[in-house]
Amino acid sequence: MRRGASAAWFLLLLTPFACGQVVDKLFPPGLLRVLILSGRNNHDWRTTTPYLRQILESTGRFAVRVNEEPAGLDAAALQPYHVLVLDYNGPRWSPATERAVEEFVRAGKGMVGLHAAIYGFGRMPVLGDRHVSLGLTEPPWTEFARMIGGAWETDPPPSGHGRRHVFRVKWTDRAHPIAAGLDESFLISDELYHNLRTQPGIRVIATAYDDPAQKGTGKDEPIVWTVSYGKGRAVFSALGHDVAAMQAPGYQVSFARAVEWAATGQVSLPPAISLDQPEPGAVRVMVVTGGHDYAPSFPAMFEGRRDVRVMINPHPVAFRGDLAKRCDVLVFYDMAQSAPEEQKQNLVRFAESGKGIVVLHHAVATFNDWDWWKQVTGVRYLLKPAGGMPASTYQHDVALTARPVADHPVVKGIPPMYILDETYKGMWFSPDNQVLMTTDEATSDGPLVWISPYRKSRVVVIQLGHGSEAHRHPHYQQLVINAIRWAGEARERAAGASR
Repeated sequence: MRRGASAAWFLLLLTPFACGQVVDKLFPPGLLRVLILSGRNNHDWRTTTPYLRQILESTGRFAVRVNEEPAGLDAAALQPYHVLVLDYNGPRWSPATERAVEEFVRAGKGMVGLHAAIYGFGRMPVLGDRHVSLGLTEPPWTEFARMIGGAWETDPPPSGHGRRHVFRVKWTDRAHPIAAGLDESFLISDELYHNLRTQPGIRVIATAYDDPAQKGTGKDEPIVWTVSYGKGRAVFSALGHDVAAMQAPGYQVSFARAVEWAATGQVSLPPAISLDQPEPGAVRVMVVTGGHDYAPSFPAMFEGRRDVRVMINPHPVAFRGDLAKRCDVLVFYDMAQSAPEEQKQNLVRFAESGKGIVVLHHAVATFNDWDWWKQVTGVRYLLKPAGGMPASTYQHDVALTARPVADHPVVKGIPPMYILDETYKGMWFSPDNQVLMTTDEATSDGPLVWISPYRKSRVVVIQLGHGSEAHRHPHYQQLVINAIRWAGEARERAAGASR
């Protein structure tokens, strides 16, 4: 390429159109882009901010990013987003950042302020120059009060709250899109702010009675309101002191709907949401445990995932009933040696139905004397000498490199993986296994991940996965999810065969 042409191409990359295309590729298509501004907070933002993100992402409506040091943001950094969420009440930002936020909302985008955000940025933005006499170290950000629709005031009657208690939040403007279709009220355990100084022109959509018995004002206090700011929209909610408050279903749905309204001026979210709501077509997974201890980090691998629905079913009741009606994939993380004959036949029927099976780590020693299971998994860890072979061996806390050796969906996106785990050696392997990952570690047999030769089901065996070092390894987590997804595709094959 000629030098001039190369320079022209570089300049093209810098055009707003090209930059927009690059940004678009960084977010899932069709989702509202949310930036949570967090950190520097006298509340526990280290737990509330991740929970707010979880609420939004559970709806499937939002792509969420978090910035814990927002003081240096500029207009270009904010441009890709549709709405800002403030879980913040710390020091003032730079003048450029504050102007960028003002212009962001004024130009037609959205902002949602939560709880203590109303007394951030100098706390009393309606006081003008009086901040000096009140001992504040910096002047307030006066425009923030106009965007958020109110302020926290120290002059009598001072803003504050009584005892934390359970109270009822009432939707007083049910014609507003945020409240439309919701129940008339909901209960929450939270701080109930009172004597906030609201700005003219706000639209109060929810209130709560501030009980004098809880050191309240004896009045209905504004709790949620909306604000028009230029062409944009803002919402303030006085709720949300901590995660315990945010767990109220009424809080979750009102927060998510507030963010959607601030971003678009409309609400499409339903009147109820679930943080555990799976994606359409999520793989139903039953994890079988028992016969071997495991770290709490193992079930934590599946928390917050929407592409799989996981339930744990331990021995001695692991294989009751028609398993194929309850799940798409059985994940074995057990080391049981026996089961009632009826349950064993249930497992056989599940495997022969075409559903998927994933076997993890010590489960290679499950049903050690059952030849059918040996053929299904393509492996047997020998708990004692058998068939002319000595007992298998294990070694804890081995640092090893696991390398993909095949092009297969189970190892897609998995690079050579350095991991601390437990190794096994001296196992029986089927010569027909399709090996996907191996290691050169001397305390291992070599194969670490394989597809068994059993043809009635998709069966994946992953020898890794002893403790938290593996469970928390992002590539191990992805490996397990890949295996579940691929094994779960067997349900589609079985459905097609039945038609």
